[in-house]
Amino acid sequence: MSSITIIGLGPGDVAMRTPQAVAALARATDLVGYGPYVARVAAPANVVRHISDNREELDRARHALTLAGSGRDVAVVSSGDAGVFAMASAVFEAIEHGEPAWATLDVSVVPGISAMMAVAARIGAPLGGDFCAISLSDNLKPWELVLRRLRTVAEAGFVIALYNPLSRARPWQLGAAFSALREILPGTIPIVFATAVSRPEERIVLTTLADADAGHADMRTLVLIGCAGTRLIARGDGMPWVYTARSVSEA
Repeated sequence: MSSITIIGLGPGDVAMRTPQAVAALARATDLVGYGPYVARVAAPANVVRHISDNREELDRARHALTLAGSGRDVAVVSSGDAGVFAMASAVFEAIEHGEPAWATLDVSVVPGISAMMAVAARIGAPLGGDFCAISLSDNLKPWELVLRRLRTVAEAGFVIALYNPLSRARPWQLGAAFSALREILPGTIPIVFATAVSRPEERIVLTTLADADAGHADMRTLVLIGCAGTRLIARGDGMPWVYTARSVSEA
């Protein structure tokens, strides 16, 4: 039976890819995704690779559904977890507004280790209390809505994982986000820039909101913004551990 499986590849290191994802990739006749993500998958020569640009999610989803409808076993791949700012929602959006036959296809989602989970494990336990994830991209929503959500969760005391903080097409948004946060949060709040975690080019910068420089980020970076309960523990052999206390006093 033809199928479409939406797979989270994890943050980069193959060792962090789940066995379920590995098994699903082994069944695929076709790989569909953004070029760098498709390139991460080792597959036999008979597996057809369908590569598209980073901002073509809906067209990519429609193409994958068309392939599955023609009898192929299609794997749509995303970095991290496919359901977190990735291809799973694009595929279901395409099904909702597309060909009626697409709703009858065998569709499944295979979870992966999201960037915020990989980063958190790398530096300690910064997500030990309440937290949220926000995409800083304003490609699909107004920038004012992004800022309103960011201010709201900062005022509520959440740790914030910022996805899509900066790109060539969006060079100023992260700096503007830091400016907005400085109006709400103390300058001592810890900020973590984590780039390409689990990959050979991994780079982590720990700083404060007062000193946070958007220049530390690129398309591969996740930015973690601490809260009042986020703590640093010094250690002798490198960067401090970062964790967020589980208990919170009433404000």
